[in-house]
Order: sequence, then structure tokens, then C-alpha cells
Amino acid sequence: MQTLPYLDPTLPIERRIDDALARMTTAEKIALIHAQSKFSSPGVKRLGIPELWMTDGPHGIRPEVLWDEWEQAGWTNDSCVAFPALTALAATWNSALSQAYGKALGEEARWRNKSVVLGPGVNIARTPLNGRNFEYMGEDPYLAARMVVPYIYGVQSNGVATSLKHFALNNHELNRHTTNVRVSDRALREIYLPAFEAAVREGKTWTVMGAYNLYRDQHLCHNQYLLNDVLKREWNYDGVVVSDWGGTHNTDEAVRHGLDLEFGTWTNGLYAGASNAYDSYYLARPYADAIAAGRYGTDELDDKVRRVLRLTYRTEMRTDRPRGAMCSEEHYAVARAVGNEAIVLLKNDKNILPLPADARNLLVVGENAIKMMTVGGGSSSLKAQREVLPLDGLRARFGADRVRFERGYVGDVTGEYNGVVTGQDLRDDRSPERLMADAVAAARQADYVLFVGGLNKSAGQDCEDSDRAGLALPYGQDALIAALAKANPRTIVLNISGNPVAMPWKNDVAAILQVWMLGSEAGHSMADVISGDANPSGKLPFTSYAALDQCGAHALGAYPGQKRADSEIWDVDYKEDIFVGYRWVDRQRLQPNFPFGHGLSYTTFAYGRLQLPQAKSVAVPTASAPLRVSVPIANTGTRAGQEVVQVYVRELRPKVDRPERELKAFRKVMLQPGERQILTFDLDETAFRYYDDKQQQWVVNAGEFEIQIGSSSRDIRTKAKIRLQ
Repeated sequence: MQTLPYLDPTLPIERRIDDALARMTTAEKIALIHAQSKFSSPGVKRLGIPELWMTDGPHGIRPEVLWDEWEQAGWTNDSCVAFPALTALAATWNSALSQAYGKALGEEARWRNKSVVLGPGVNIARTPLNGRNFEYMGEDPYLAARMVVPYIYGVQSNGVATSLKHFALNNHELNRHTTNVRVSDRALREIYLPAFEAAVREGKTWTVMGAYNLYRDQHLCHNQYLLNDVLKREWNYDGVVVSDWGGTHNTDEAVRHGLDLEFGTWTNGLYAGASNAYDSYYLARPYADAIAAGRYGTDELDDKVRRVLRLTYRTEMRTDRPRGAMCSEEHYAVARAVGNEAIVLLKNDKNILPLPADARNLLVVGENAIKMMTVGGGSSSLKAQREVLPLDGLRARFGADRVRFERGYVGDVTGEYNGVVTGQDLRDDRSPERLMADAVAAARQADYVLFVGGLNKSAGQDCEDSDRAGLALPYGQDALIAALAKANPRTIVLNISGNPVAMPWKNDVAAILQVWMLGSEAGHSMADVISGDANPSGKLPFTSYAALDQCGAHALGAYPGQKRADSEIWDVDYKEDIFVGYRWVDRQRLQPNFPFGHGLSYTTFAYGRLQLPQAKSVAVPTASAPLRVSVPIANTGTRAGQEVVQVYVRELRPKVDRPERELKAFRKVMLQPGERQILTFDLDETAFRYYDDKQQQWVVNAGEFEIQIGSSSRDIRTKAKIRLQ
């Protein structure tokens, strides 16, 4: 029996799409481009084209929800491995580890029969108040680009699509549905689009999710310029644009301005004046009626259907799709490896860390040492099969009899999100004063104090749909840390957060670790680093500000924007333009708590002299003829360790305003004690260019540039000049 062309796996996908499209009715085409439930679209049952099933999230596979509701379905086999959040992944600066992370996550999605993982997110950390920064990859577009591409490779190797989000300019959560971003073309191209472009052009992501906010007064789930002009035409994107849930607002714009697949418009799914609420979606009956009335042809519809079919052939109808795996020990090992490399050693006075093997009298203080962090935070909330808490990880490593605990403060004792509950009882009836007094008294008797605090995933902290009120730690933690440090000079702070915090106690404590939301293996990773079983190698993917006005958006009063008179719309002007993160603090000569790219080790590294071509003047480099630079690096300490060697570029006499330095390359290298390697980096024209608003194109000026290589954006170890002809 001859196989129909659209079902023949030996034929090219585009040939199969042509055949399937020719067999479909208009009603079947319309059904294909909008949801049939909270997280699925229907396919074409008559033709045997299967459903597509979406799942949150970027760092773990969300538990099953009811057909038409956000609440959990009550399954007992939908637990997952919770991987470290994406800001932690970015802090590893390890692209190979990013691919391993993506592959493991994709295997979990595949085992659960998911077609699309709704992630990763690469929105730039413009403000440290953004409640969703923990889901993104930091403040630098180059770092985010290099980390997101291998993640996509890893996930999609399983026949599971990624959904790159949130495209674009979704840089804070406050008023997220009504914020209209006004930004220069230059900042858009240099800061906010590069990671998305790399994910599309290099990573080949199969879906892209629109953002809730507006740009040029159009919602970004149906935005002519970004979706049609840039994404689909300029970047030649052949995949599907998916709306964020509830992000569609208008049939005409959804039809004409780039949206392909609509989800979440009526989130209860039960009533909207029709027998089937999903028929009331903007790309459902209203679209079909408009076609029947002659207001639209079918060209736009056929393009949307082609894209959805292409996604289906790449995922559900791919015959060689792996089976996947769920909650395997290999996945837990990946989560632990990422956690170990993500932790950033910010400060280590007198090499107090790692703790000696015979350390016996350890005091752990802080609610985050005992609070589950996998539940909450918004759509990325998970039902983890297991979560090793920091206190448990430290006791397992050092011995339960050596590690005491004091609460110190009470923050959020709840533990529930959409029906997933932690089952923890974190209530404590002591007053804040009593809690602090008890912790300080215990600190005086301890050999070492490990304060485990920071943010949690409650509203107003690291959480979707809300932003932080400021940089200070909540629940009186800053005062508690200061009191502990006064009582015991061997106080070590482990800050769990996806954002910078103010750290007024920075000079009073002996050591500081930036720990992140590390997921299932959090406690083990913290214990590995504290004990020295793992040598910390993480680097900050953002600037750690000492005060909010060190951030350009806040210094210029450009957050959260200005509400229009007689309108729900908030206009926010990105007044800092290209000067985001370290670009701003460098320009203003500010001293943050810790700079972008900073991170210490338990060993030391020596950098040799930067080597450039012998010629002092060279042609503008290209991908095929790059500028090759090299630098020797040696491990001069007594432990094996990894260093992230960072390459920055500065134009010395620019014709337009340019940053003091911009990250243009990096590499993470493992060195044994006494080992020396020469690292080589190839820089093409993208390392030297800027975007010219007037010409609407990228420009490289002839002139002198400085290549800087160092251990952070403020720790430049070697530099040299080169002239471009």
C-alpha cells in the first residue's frame, strides 16, 4: 500500500507540508492555529496529524494541569528534576554544560510526551528589580547568546522544540501587559536583540514566544516590526510564533502581524458566550468569519499553518525521536554539576573557605536553609521529585552532629503554587527580636556561621508578575547578618537569589557566595563548594550593585515609566540607551559591590601577555579572516580549578558614544596546579561594530581599538592596541 506523501518520512518536510496543506479544509486550518486546552493545540484528527503539547518551563518540566485550568491535575507520576534556574546556568559561563543541561531537560520533556518546552528566556537584566531575572541569562547580550545556543541544541536533539522567550523588550514585570517600550534602534540592536538573533540564526529554535508588553504601540505577540520585519524576513525564521498565555488582543493584528499559534486568551476555557470557548479565540471563529466575509484571503492562514505543520514534523511526527528519560541519576548529576559551577565566590577573606575537613562546630542560620525553592515563582514552579535543602546538604557532608541550626528570621511560611504544595510547616512563633537574639547567642559559641538567606520565590521577590521594591534583603536579614558578623568574625553569607542584593554588610563578613536558585541538588552543590569538594568557578552574569541608583535605568528615573493620561498604557523610555549593567557603571566610574564577570577561586591564576598579530594595523576582520589573539594562563595555586578568561573590546577614539569595554569572547578552562595553557580567540567584525541608527546598519570604523583580557570586567590583566584599516 502506497504511503500518502504527507505521511511519508522519507520525503523532505517541505514536500510533506505541501501535500498536507492541500488536503486540509479551512476549518481544519483554523483549528490548527489556536489552543484546544490550557497547553495543547488539536492537530488534524482526520489526517492523523497529532496534537501539540506545550509545557513550562525553562529549568524543569511543569506538573500536569487540568484541561481548562491552571490547577494541578493530581497526577502522581509527573514529578521532575529541578535544574538550576537559567541565571545560574549563565553564571557557569560554560557552553558545553549548557548543552548538557538542555539535553537532560529535553529528555524529561520527551518522556512526558511534550512537543514544546516554553523556554529558554534571554531578556536582558536591565533592572535588578525585575522579578523574572532569575529565568533569564544576565545583563550582557554576548554572554546570553553564547549560553542560549547550546541549550537549544540540547533540548531539540530530543525532538522537542524550545520556545525562545519573551520576544522582546520584556525587561520588567510591573505593568507587564500595559508597558509600551520606547528604545533607540541602536540599543535594540546592540543590547536587546543579539541573544534572540543567535538563538534563531544559530540555535535554530523551532518556536518563539511573544512578550506581553508593547513596542511601537503594538503588543509584541502581534508586532509588525519585530515579528514580521525582523524575525521572519530579516532573520529568515521558518518556525512558529506562539503567543504568551493571554498575550493576544486583536484578530486583525494577530492575522497580519506575525502570530502563528494562539494560547491562553480565555484562561478558564469554560465559557465565553460560545459552546466551546476556544472557538472564541482571536485566531478562531472571528478569523474564519472574516475569511468567509472576504476581509482576508488565505495567504496569511496558509503561512501560519505551514509553520505549525513544520513544527509538528520536527517533533511529534519525527520517526527517529528518542524516548527520553525522567528523573534519572544522570539528570541529577547534570543538575549538581551546573550548581557546582554556577556558585560564585564573591569574597573570601584570609581564605576562610573552603572550611577545614575537621570543622566541627558549624552554625547554619536562615530560613532559606530549610525552605523549598522549587515551588513558586510563577509559571516555572515545579513539582520536584526531590530537593536537597542547604541544611541537609551541609549535614550530609560535615555530619549532623557538627551542624546546628537557628532560624534567625521568619519570611514566607507558605509553600503552594497552583495546587502543588511543599508540605513543609515553617511556622515559628518566636518574635523577630527573639529569633535574632537566639541566632546571635548561638553564633558566639560557633566556630563558623553560615548564613543562608536572600530572596525566595514569593511575590515581590524572584517571582513572575511582580517586581522587587528595592535592593535590600527582605524580612530584616540585613540587620541580622550585621549582628551575626559582630558576634562572630567567621560569618559566611550564602545569598540565594536570581538578582543582585545591596549587601550593606559586605565589609563585615568573612566570605560571600552568590548561590542562585539551584533546584533539586541545591544542598549538595552548596556543600560541595563550602567543603572544597568542588572549586568554585562561577562568574557573575550581571553587575552586583551597591545601591539602586548605580543602575542606569533607575539613576535616570526610567523605571517603571509614565502612565498615559486616560489610558492604561505605561510608556517607559530606555533613557540609558546602550549603557546597561557594566556599561553604565564603567561610564559613570561607579564602584559596585562586585563587577560583571567577577568570581574567585580556591586557587590562583596568572595571565601572561596578550599576543596580537605582528602588524600594528590590519584589515577589518571577518569570519573567514578573523583577528587572532592569544594569552597564556597558568594555575599558580595548589588546587585544580577553572578560570573564565574574558575578552573585552574598546574603541579608543569613537565617532559615536561607545562603552568603556564590551564582552566579545570568553572561554572556561580547567587547569591543574602548575599547568599552563595558551588560549586563542578569533575576533571577527562583530567584535568591533556598532549599530548606526541613521544608516540603519552595522558599522565598523577605521581606527584604534584596545583588546582587553581579564578575570572580570574590572579585573583586566593584559591589554594591547590594534589599528583597523
